[in-house]
Amino acid sequence: MPTMWLSDSQKIGVAFCSGGGFFLVAGVLLFFDRAMLAMGNILFLIGLTIIIGPQKTALFFARKQKLKGTAAFFGGLSLILLRWPLTGFLVELYGIMVLFGDFLGTIAGFARNVPVIGPYVGLAVDRIGLGERRNAELPV
Repeated sequence: MPTMWLSDSQKIGVAFCSGGGFFLVAGVLLFFDRAMLAMGNILFLIGLTIIIGPQKTALFFARKQKLKGTAAFFGGLSLILLRWPLTGFLVELYGIMVLFGDFLGTIAGFARNVPVIGPYVGLAVDRIGLGERRNAELPV
């Protein structure tokens, strides 16, 4: 079995992020359960910090281009904790789109390779326009 390129601590971070995603989905399915949404957010942030490190996490959220997304994400998290789960989730969803919107094209590219649903995902991605790179002029 091939080994992953992640270190052991990064694998733990992936587990935390996966648990956070599970709790977020479960919180939405349970009609925006405040405790599940809060747990999902906290686990996601812990996992992200473990995967890329505390310094890079702070730099990611503090970038000038991402300040609006950071404010929306943490404002949404605060609204969830203040017992406004639906409004908080919507504000937080906007923040996630601003913060992680650059990665959606990459995720869509990976989703195209899924055996059964890949072609359908590819059609949806092409219609929405996620497959286009915003920074196409960059050499990397």
